[in-house]
Amino acid sequence: MASHNDLGRYGEALGKEFIESNGYNIMHLNWKHSYYEIDIIASKNSVLHFIEVKTRTSEAFGLPEESVDKKKMNKMMKAGEEFLYRFPKWDRVQYDILSISLLNRSPQFYFIEDIYF
Repeated sequence: MASHNDLGRYGEALGKEFIESNGYNIMHLNWKHSYYEIDIIASKNSVLHFIEVKTRTSEAFGLPEESVDKKKMNKMMKAGEEFLYRFPKWDRVQYDILSISLLNRSPQFYFIEDIYF
């Protein structure tokens, strides 16, 4: 398997720990519908969070959060719509990005809440 897949899995594991340590209840990891996927679905204070996790080891291609473009957000929102169709109890929903930089091998987290394009 490619090293970027390993980095993605490692980043998602770090993301899970970060989200849990900040009081969120993890409901699903890598929730899929069709060819859409949401890395983390969590809840906190009656708000449902769809979280995209991006991890980078260098800034050669920019910061991790910069790779989440409108196309990626549209895919995430399509998956979110399907999740809400299946589990309609949620009144409050947010789309978030968890950016993880591993420049010095020590993770630096940047959590961007309530993203819309």
